[in-house]
Amino acid sequence: MVLKNCGPKGYPGMAEVGNMGLPPKVLRKGITDMVRISDARMSGTAYGTVVLHTSPEAAAGGPLAVVRTGDMIELDVPNRRLHLDIPEAELQARLAAWRPAAEAPTGGYAWLHQAHVEGADTGADLDFLKGCRGAPVGKDSH
Repeated sequence: MVLKNCGPKGYPGMAEVGNMGLPPKVLRKGITDMVRISDARMSGTAYGTVVLHTSPEAAAGGPLAVVRTGDMIELDVPNRRLHLDIPEAELQARLAAWRPAAEAPTGGYAWLHQAHVEGADTGADLDFLKGCRGAPVGKDSH
């Protein structure tokens, strides 16, 4: 299962929405776990096989944005690799045709956030605050 547009830009603010329960249709078949992939975050009390904080996130035009129903996605945990298994030319065509799911804000804090928030992989911080807090925000600190 894939949940898109829930990262730092897409939600915005990266609220805790990644805890996707399995659909009743799947549960009725006796399936109790399946891989769930998202650019969202979720509580440490959640369960199951999940890949979160994918980056670049869907709202930033990362590959997650162009995943379609029926696409195969390869998950290689030991090598920390997630791969949308479509031909490179198809990926490039989808990315070229991609448009954001929501209009970009034109002013205020919403614009400031959208223009400057970084991906989850670097802490979802504002780029102009880098290096002025006294301590780095590492990718595994959130």
